[in-house]
Amino acid sequence: MFANAEAEHHWLQKLVGEWTYDGECDTGPDKPSEKFEGGTESVKMIGDLWVVGEGRGKMPGGGDATTMITLGYDSHTKRFVGTWIGSMMTKLWVYDGSLDAAQKVLTLESDGPSMKNDGLMAKYRDVIEFKSDDHRILTSHVMGDDGHWKQFMIAHYRRTA
Repeated sequence: MFANAEAEHHWLQKLVGEWTYDGECDTGPDKPSEKFEGGTESVKMIGDLWVVGEGRGKMPGGGDATTMITLGYDSHTKRFVGTWIGSMMTKLWVYDGSLDAAQKVLTLESDGPSMKNDGLMAKYRDVIEFKSDDHRILTSHVMGDDGHWKQFMIAHYRRTA
């Protein structure tokens, strides 16, 4: 029942700290993308096995948003696991993912409500890539009807502490 931290848990510690972020997201077909800036995220460890992050910022199109992410590594399944919630929706997103061989990119997949078909679900992918210890990029993708991933959001996170 009690687990010891493994290399994957230590990798998650890279997320710990205070961050600011800005980015851009797709707002729909035939509409220009919208930029957002001035967001903050505070990420802390829970023991040696889990990280939890709280984000605050403005949503594209206006309105305040608060988000919470949890990430860990399941030693039995050998997969990264986690959740994400946002103050703008009722969906609890459940992550399942893996780290690339170079240990710079964490890919997390989830199912969620389709952005274009009310009542239907879609496959989503969030990718966290470390460019340096103090700069990471989050890209969000949705699987299109053609079976290909389409990026709809990018955010640059920069460490402040």
